[in-house]
Amino acid sequence: MPASTALLSEYLRQLHLSTFVHNWEPFAQDAARSGCGYEGYLLALADNEIAHRERNRHARRIQAARFPSLKELADFDFSAVPNLSKPAILELARGDYIARAENLILVGEPGVGKTHVATALAVCACRQGLRVRFYNAATLVNDLLSAQDQHQVERFIAQARRHQLIVLDELGFIPFSPDGAQLLFQFCSSLHTRLAFIITTNLKFGDWVQVFGNATLTAALLDRLTHHATIIDFVGAESYRFKQRLRRQTSSQGGAATNAPTT
Repeated sequence: MPASTALLSEYLRQLHLSTFVHNWEPFAQDAARSGCGYEGYLLALADNEIAHRERNRHARRIQAARFPSLKELADFDFSAVPNLSKPAILELARGDYIARAENLILVGEPGVGKTHVATALAVCACRQGLRVRFYNAATLVNDLLSAQDQHQVERFIAQARRHQLIVLDELGFIPFSPDGAQLLFQFCSSLHTRLAFIITTNLKFGDWVQVFGNATLTAALLDRLTHHATIIDFVGAESYRFKQRLRRQTSSQGGAATNAPTT
């Protein structure tokens, strides 16, 4: 390797231009073959570097969100939830509600796709460069109780304020202790109007008191969360997970039948 080539590679590494290091030579060869000028060659390298950094930034945002699994809107079967408006969900994916610190509340029976849609919308937010955090409701309450034991609740909430979107999944599956309900109320109230929430729940609003145990606290929390909120109703849909499983099973059986030997 010529000394100038080695020196150029070293300078590019020091400047943290990783894609330049790997691409300047092949890009130069392409530029020479196509008759591309110096500016075009440099622009192609810079464009590749920017795209690489953007992908890395999105990957870091998604990792920091701590999704239990990644979901995409492109993989969601809207036909399985006839009352769900696909155009409305795709409009929400643009993230305008996050800029306005408004909430989305997804209501429906277990298995109808609420978590899939919530996660997919949150992934879209990550790809827009926003700070997102995904919580299972019961896990969040346990984390808050642990923080209380360590006298760190305010610190925990202060860290949550750094996000622009918080997903609170499966609210309603497990009732909370009085301390847990109070801490979740404190958490949501402290973040109210500061960031957006996506909340998934299997309970109608009138049944939330079953989870929080205190009618006054429940009413106050609902007042905050629904004040500037879009309610997305999955009620009446059949189990999305069951339909997916049935479809996979049918496909598998069909494949087995196709491949079976004839007699």
